[in-house]
Amino acid sequence: MDELEIDAVAEVELDDPVLVEGLPGVGHVGNLAVEHLLEELEGESTLVRRIYSREFPPQVSVEDGVSELTCAEIHAVDTAEGRDLLLLTGDHQAQSNAGHYVLTDAFLDIAEEFGASEVYALGGVPTGELIEEYAVVGAVNDDSLLDELEDAGVEFREDEPAGGIVGVSGLLLGLGERRGIEASCLMGETSGYLVDPKSARAVLEVLEEVLEFELDYESLDERADEMEEVIGKIQEMEQQQQMDVPTDDDLRYIG
Repeated sequence: MDELEIDAVAEVELDDPVLVEGLPGVGHVGNLAVEHLLEELEGESTLVRRIYSREFPPQVSVEDGVSELTCAEIHAVDTAEGRDLLLLTGDHQAQSNAGHYVLTDAFLDIAEEFGASEVYALGGVPTGELIEEYAVVGAVNDDSLLDELEDAGVEFREDEPAGGIVGVSGLLLGLGERRGIEASCLMGETSGYLVDPKSARAVLEVLEEVLEFELDYESLDERADEMEEVIGKIQEMEQQQQMDVPTDDDLRYIG
């Protein structure tokens, strides 16, 4: 197999489409968000491209006993209201720095092929602790994009995220700017420890407002409830461990 192979699965006509990226990352926020978009817009979506690369891990996925080589996928969505979408998802990112560049260039090539001139990269920004209120932190590659996102509730913080944005999400902004493609990154706050459906919902609510479409969140909320149960059990275990730590009195003995 070549370093990069792209299968043209279908051709569609789209109206002023936007590329929305949701590959795995912190809290799987972006990945969850795009998976939910695909689930809710299933009737309007069409798989248009599969991207294979030696930069992905050397493995296959298996469903009902049938294997499929690891790849990224782009689905086209005719929203019927607002702008059409190109949804980029997959189970893995590249394993090397060079691979991130190769794959991001390929994703942008496909976006331009379908007439997209704007990109939204979705992801998470770690807080290092469990949180109740989920803010969305943003970054853009052109300051003309700031006002609309701030009006939608996105926070732009000095020197955050610390260390910048790595992987495809960051390169979509950097390489997009060099091509004249407007790009924004929406990052939901998340502990960084667990898969975070609540953070994914916070990011999607911003995207809803900016791109003017509507979603139902029942299935995502169910996943959030399941994670709340997991978090509750973790907290109970932590509390029990703290109670079981011996005190100075416990360590005394008569001999």
